[in-house]
Amino acid sequence: MHREAGNLSVFVVIVTMAMLLTAGLVLDGGRLLAARRQAGDIAGNAARAGAQAVGEHELRSGRAVVDPVDGHDAVVAYLASTPATGDARITGDTVAVDVRMPVRMLLLGLAGVGDPTVTATRQARAATGVSDGGP
Repeated sequence: MHREAGNLSVFVVIVTMAMLLTAGLVLDGGRLLAARRQAGDIAGNAARAGAQAVGEHELRSGRAVVDPVDGHDAVVAYLASTPATGDARITGDTVAVDVRMPVRMLLLGLAGVGDPTVTATRQARAATGVSDGGP
């Protein structure tokens, strides 16, 4: 009977580790999904900020062309207020923003899983006037 005394301890350790890994998948997986959504929101907002930098001369002529310098500066200024880093591409009336954001693994980090980086890309277009949405 004394030979079986340690068997319960091994079982408890294995079950505890399995439960911690499962909790890690749930917790850190949720954090990863939330970070992807946040990265998309940040990229979209940065693109919209850049798309608002329409040159005055182009606007008066009825064209919505984004000023490349002002648009880039607006994207950089917006990204500076967020936990993300990114790049902007401005072509005519379109601003595209690529965002990268690291996510710290809380429980899975204890198991040796490294911290991943989530990415997102969003675009915004500058427009002039108001479109008629109907009555």
